[in-house]
Amino acid sequence: MNGLLLHEITKLHIHVTPTDHLTDEMQNILSHLRSRFINTASSAVEYDQMIRVNHSGELAADRIYWGQMLVLKNDPKHCPVIQEMWDQEKHHLRRFESLALRHRVSRSVFTPLWSIAGLALGATTALMGPHAAMACTVAVEDVISKHYDNQLRQLLDDDLEEHKELIETIKQFRDEEQHHYDTGIEFGAQNAFGFNLLYNVISNGCQLAIKVAQKI
Repeated sequence: MNGLLLHEITKLHIHVTPTDHLTDEMQNILSHLRSRFINTASSAVEYDQMIRVNHSGELAADRIYWGQMLVLKNDPKHCPVIQEMWDQEKHHLRRFESLALRHRVSRSVFTPLWSIAGLALGATTALMGPHAAMACTVAVEDVISKHYDNQLRQLLDDDLEEHKELIETIKQFRDEEQHHYDTGIEFGAQNAFGFNLLYNVISNGCQLAIKVAQKI
């Protein structure tokens, strides 16, 4: 704190001279520091929300692919594709677990629910058939890709250099989630029975989960 104050005073070229100028100078210092601390606190809240919700989303995605693999592990066409996407989701989850620890971000209180719901969703849609599993992938990844796009816009509008690490992480993961979406389409998601209904139900559920995980 003392070092920061000294740095700010030096940067503002404060000269302690006559007493009548001291009050004005100190008011300027306090105003500047207050602004800096408020901005820092705002960024901390933003990071807290982003990391918490992203960890929750990647945890659910990891469980979805786990559930799909439990059912389709012997499917020669879809098993390798699901495994490849699952491996990437495992990496995403580890990354946000690391960021959560570094920034001391608390996990969502609904973390057990995201885990169970993801596993159930993955297994249930896989039991409905490979196309339904791919439809689930398309619905989930579409929501996540757009969610990451929104976060990128927020971070880029704020401070590119300050958020460089998180921007690069989210950009990479956004591109990989988009690839998962494209893979789902390629492997017959739209051929699933009741695709539109399935897509809308899963998509709306994901959007609701995002709103909840951002807060608690």
